[in-house]
Amino acid sequence: MWNRLALYSIITVAIVALVATVVNAMTVSPVVIDLQTSGQRMSQVITIENKYARPIILEMTVQEAEYTDDGVKGTGKPTDDLLVFPPQAQVAPGGTQAVRVQYVGDPDLPKSKHYFVSVNQLPVKLPEGESAVQLLYNFQVVTGVSVPGKRPNIKIESAETYMGGDNNPRLLLVLTNDADTYGYLSGGSLKIVQKDSSGKEIFHRTMTGEQISQEIGFGLVGAGQKRRMTTPIILPQMGGQIEASYIPSRR
Repeated sequence: MWNRLALYSIITVAIVALVATVVNAMTVSPVVIDLQTSGQRMSQVITIENKYARPIILEMTVQEAEYTDDGVKGTGKPTDDLLVFPPQAQVAPGGTQAVRVQYVGDPDLPKSKHYFVSVNQLPVKLPEGESAVQLLYNFQVVTGVSVPGKRPNIKIESAETYMGGDNNPRLLLVLTNDADTYGYLSGGSLKIVQKDSSGKEIFHRTMTGEQISQEIGFGLVGAGQKRRMTTPIILPQMGGQIEASYIPSRR
């Protein structure tokens, strides 16, 4: 029986980044993985490290995801397309746990898909007479699955300004991808030009894929998706003419 004086708080953390994510004393790496329907990239390992002074208990679950203007979000619909092993684990203090995620769904997937692999921390039994607040973290590992050999076709349909919450004019991109597989805006380079009402150039910047990843994010665009993506790029003024061009990497 759980100690009745123990209090439990659950914090759900959904993070899209390839680097390890650290919350207090627990790390999950990576939190974005790209799988394929066949070949060597059918599976990938997630590493979880416990830096707490006590053991942690983990449960892994899978749900389908859908594309949004913010990237992806979970649908709450469980799926058997991904095999996660082990589905549960106890990690000792200072220890690590490797979790393998493998695609076992349709090998002839007509379009790429995304899923959330949730790494859920469960409450642990406290020693007799001890009470504490346990913060239980749920990490969402964004998992994409594509067919080998297919490439995205990301294009910029239009660009405009929007007013950020800090009252700074910022860049908004309308992105399209008419291919059967997803891609990342950070998989290429981006050129941005702003002109005022008289046609005078007032802003000019070219960003590499690495800069896009660091300043905007990966910029996921799903198969067949049209995405209105707000960015943190500050512009000199609202309105005017915005020209944005994108060159995908040849890799």
